[in-house]
Amino acid sequence: MSSNDKREEIVRAALELIAENGFHGAPMAMIAERARVGAGTIYRYFENKDLLIAGLYRDLEERMVPVMLDGYSLEQSLRERFLHLGTSFIRYFIANPLYFRFLEQFHNSPYGTAYRKEKILGKEGGCDVFRELFEEGVARQVIKDLPLPVLFALAFGPLLAVARDHILGFVILDDLLMTRFIEACWDGVKR
Repeated sequence: MSSNDKREEIVRAALELIAENGFHGAPMAMIAERARVGAGTIYRYFENKDLLIAGLYRDLEERMVPVMLDGYSLEQSLRERFLHLGTSFIRYFIANPLYFRFLEQFHNSPYGTAYRKEKILGKEGGCDVFRELFEEGVARQVIKDLPLPVLFALAFGPLLAVARDHILGFVILDDLLMTRFIEACWDGVKR
């Protein structure tokens, strides 16, 4: 098994175990066993569990962002951009339920709380497209003048809840329902 293959097996095993058992229920030894590598092998790629979790998050974000930005244009209206991002966001998670389960746990853990705070306040690097969209919308008086955490909650709360409900089979999002739903999210943040 090549070095890249080993790392990918470790990442996959960690994602699966964390999604199944949570962060505390996925010790490094269990991850190594699931990945079929020696326990010490993990430490060649990730110095400790905290760095493994942070690395998993960065890997998933790096995979997700290009998908969300495919076809995204600053030439579009704020509404069109919001609808594009919301639709891309929810489609990505429906297609990747394992990633969704990990990211949901990450964002609701001490790991994610600090990261989200930095991201919302613009101190963290990476993709800030939603924050930039909200800031532009508030400045142009198209989006409600609310604190960024409230705008994120109005947009992401429903997106995450409906993605979760689709993955669990409580609702089936066909194209029409998805469009209507994302439009309703837009209605929640627009002036």
